[in-house]
Amino acid sequence: MAEVTVEIVGFMESECGPFPCDETRSCGLETCYPSNNLMDAISALRDELLDRYGDTVEVKTILLDDEMPDHVRTLIEERHPPIPIILVNGRLTSIGRVSLDLIKEEIDYALEES
Repeated sequence: MAEVTVEIVGFMESECGPFPCDETRSCGLETCYPSNNLMDAISALRDELLDRYGDTVEVKTILLDDEMPDHVRTLIEERHPPIPIILVNGRLTSIGRVSLDLIKEEIDYALEES
């Protein structure tokens, strides 16, 4: 069972972050370039995290196109975070984009706490 759950919340057709995808790939992901597509970025992120952490980390996708879970609705109503919303073990992060290095920092912090 995973020790850390990363939830990425967005829309099926949304972008992976507020910045256009370019050749610098400051997000740290290679395989989804140049799509700038959330679903492609989540797939690339999942692969990278699986390579680094194995089964310790689970990546979940929550598509607001389908339905809005209560915990996400509460976060949006109270905090108004940008999409994509990145949650680590249910905690809202301030990342606001699919970024490998920033998400790894949050995962490492969560693993240290457990």
